[in-house]
Amino acid sequence: MVMSTEDFDFDLPEKLIAQTPLKNRETSRLLVVEQATGKMADKHFTDILDELHPGDALVMNDTRVLPARLHGVKPDTGGQLEVLLLVNQEGNRWETLIKPARRAKVGTEIHFGDGRLKAKVVEELDHGGRIIDFMYEGVFLEILESLGEMPLPPYIKEQLEDPERYQTVYAKENGSAAAPTAGLHFTKELLQKIEEKGVKLVYLTLHVGLGTFRPVSVENVDEHEMHREFYRLTEEAAETLREVKASGGRIVAVGTTSIRTLETIGTKFEGQLQADSGWTDIFIYPGYEFKIVDAFSTNFHLPKSTLVMLVSAFLGKELTMEAYAHAVSEEYRFFSFGDAMFVK
Repeated sequence: MVMSTEDFDFDLPEKLIAQTPLKNRETSRLLVVEQATGKMADKHFTDILDELHPGDALVMNDTRVLPARLHGVKPDTGGQLEVLLLVNQEGNRWETLIKPARRAKVGTEIHFGDGRLKAKVVEELDHGGRIIDFMYEGVFLEILESLGEMPLPPYIKEQLEDPERYQTVYAKENGSAAAPTAGLHFTKELLQKIEEKGVKLVYLTLHVGLGTFRPVSVENVDEHEMHREFYRLTEEAAETLREVKASGGRIVAVGTTSIRTLETIGTKFEGQLQADSGWTDIFIYPGYEFKIVDAFSTNFHLPKSTLVMLVSAFLGKELTMEAYAHAVSEEYRFFSFGDAMFVK
């Protein structure tokens, strides 16, 4: 059966798009949705403690967002370009999004700030994508910290007063072009309470890349191509997850990035969890059978997005659309700084 992208559309009033984070991370709301019964419950995010059981594993993505938006100048013309870093391919070579892309042909030189950082376009990709080589002296991350801006999504118009609010409290591994936003609700205090309950805290890494910024532009869902993103699961983490599974605990993923990493590994190793790293372009939509993840938390996503499709693969499309209609009617906050749902 062919699924249309339009099947995942819904009306979203602009006022429900959260523009700023709440003062306290854990005061978000939480919509709990039960797949087997279709039941829904309106709760607060701290109630996630009640949804987690002793012996479960809570799996979080510890990627850290780079100050990946750079403003550059073409030295020959003075033309201004905005460069968004997406994926570090190797060495000083990065996949990027450049605006306006028409001004960034192969061979174009770009200077940033005081010229401590320079770049040259070496390849043109689709959708404004460009491969560029950086030239600099010193430590790249230090230069980026001084010149770059936090790459907030285009639907957030407000200035972010504290850039750390677009990082999870457990962010560690530099490399993302966007935050794994389902994790933004957790505080260190809440994580401590979860651990004290007997839930294992497990971390993996997936660097969020271009897929976050790409809309689904095809009519038929199965024709959409996901962008590759780098992931890593350590042996220690894999061993903990195997023990949890073996003892009857649940694997509870925080966010779609954790889900995609776990399911990539589960698909690769026929349902088994092993230490692994590499690139994934897994696309999870209705018809997909979950191999690893038993429950998850996630934010409320864009209409017609691959993220809504992923939720639909777990809950079923009808129940997902019902949950989203409920969230709209109850005025839940949407997207990166919005509220969350717990799906079980």
